[in-house]
Amino acid sequence: MIDTADLATEAPAGRRSPMLLEVSTLLLRLFEFLAVTGSAALITSVVGGLGDQSDVSRYINASIVAGFFYAGLAEVIGAYDTDVRFSVRRAWGRVLTAWLSTGMFMLTMGFLLKVSDDFSRGWGIGWFVTGAGALCLVRAAGTGWMRSMKRQGVFNQRVAIFGAGSQGDRLAGYIIGNEKLTIDLVGFFDDRMPDRLPDRDVKLALKVNLRDLVKRIRDGEVDQVIVALPWSAETRLQEVVAALAITPVRIRLAPDLASFAFAQRPVVLLGDLPVMTLFERPISGFDQIIKKIEDMTIGLIALVIASPVLIVAAIAIKLDSKGPVFFRQPREGFNNRTFHIWKFRSMRTDHCETDGIKQATRRDPRITRVGAVLRRTSIDELPQLFNVLAGEMSLVGPRPHAPSTRAGDRLFSEVVATYAARHKVKPGITGWAQVSGWRGETDTEEKLLKRLECDLYYIENWSVGLDIYILLRTALTGFISKAAY
Repeated sequence: MIDTADLATEAPAGRRSPMLLEVSTLLLRLFEFLAVTGSAALITSVVGGLGDQSDVSRYINASIVAGFFYAGLAEVIGAYDTDVRFSVRRAWGRVLTAWLSTGMFMLTMGFLLKVSDDFSRGWGIGWFVTGAGALCLVRAAGTGWMRSMKRQGVFNQRVAIFGAGSQGDRLAGYIIGNEKLTIDLVGFFDDRMPDRLPDRDVKLALKVNLRDLVKRIRDGEVDQVIVALPWSAETRLQEVVAALAITPVRIRLAPDLASFAFAQRPVVLLGDLPVMTLFERPISGFDQIIKKIEDMTIGLIALVIASPVLIVAAIAIKLDSKGPVFFRQPREGFNNRTFHIWKFRSMRTDHCETDGIKQATRRDPRITRVGAVLRRTSIDELPQLFNVLAGEMSLVGPRPHAPSTRAGDRLFSEVVATYAARHKVKPGITGWAQVSGWRGETDTEEKLLKRLECDLYYIENWSVGLDIYILLRTALTGFISKAAY
């Protein structure tokens, strides 16, 4: 049970000023603007020898332009949002991103306006470094001060919850457990008698009814009301909201019980209707175009570079054993669609399986002498570049498995219910699981879970930089592995 007695003591009425949160954020914006322009003035005075007064004015004017650009960009990327106001680590990330973008903007403008030669390189570098340090110091000091004020409850609003049922209890628990919120809970208000209410996990004072709540609002004891009634009780909701609507406080409607399971999901507007986004399609929109260009460009270059290796491998396969050079096998790809993967044949022709596939094991008697070398060096996977160029695979992504492969005695899809989630993107020749050490035979359920964990991490955190990193790791260390046989 959560006991509100363990929470920070409510600030005295004379020291409470929720509006101060917005004022302090406004001051933070001002000081960061001064950090940008002040660091430029400092470097100007330190460097010296910049010319006459008009030259100095040019440097100062450039810093003012940069200051305004930084202020606007920092606002856009959320450097002053609620989730970063009390976190130095998150704030620094967004502040430095805005400052780096400001530097790139100034360089671009200098090039386009043909005035870059009018500015000292040393001054520019010194300003960029000093400005970054000044911004970090200002944000750290500002965040520290705001966190101190938050601990004293100065920013807190007094919030009443109307509805002492399971929905209100869940809401109170969420508020109490969220350190980012600046809220003091006044208590639960409900028209029902206490014996008609369910047990609550949150030990918060139970007040009286709607009439008492309105009186407390009139007395200035409540700043905000959150109505926590089931959405199905439409008539009662309208009655409560109508009674509260004539009071000068903010009124909000708590999410229904089912919504708490998806509390971290973003809410967007569908026209004028708010809807919750449960899952986004990964690597979609412009990212999908970038990923396609990456696959086609790097895939074609890789195929040209690897062509001598492909030719030598094909000749070795033909000389070593009878049968075709290539081997095609059904695999599950994007959206669980079946496609045929290209591989160099590494097993004897009479042991090549296209259905009821069994994963290769150490010292597998089905593997030929040349096939063992191809599999150990992963050269047998190179023909999958044809799948990439055909749009069936990607260079980087979850490795495609045959539908019939198993972990122990169970099908992959039977081991974990979310296994199919890895098919939200195209399968890859290499992936995060492979460079993280989870490649080769998946003979235990634990290995499958680790591989799936890596695949889902890649899907949720995809970027071009991550793809390049995985490709470099594969090129440098990933071709030869003791786990590949």
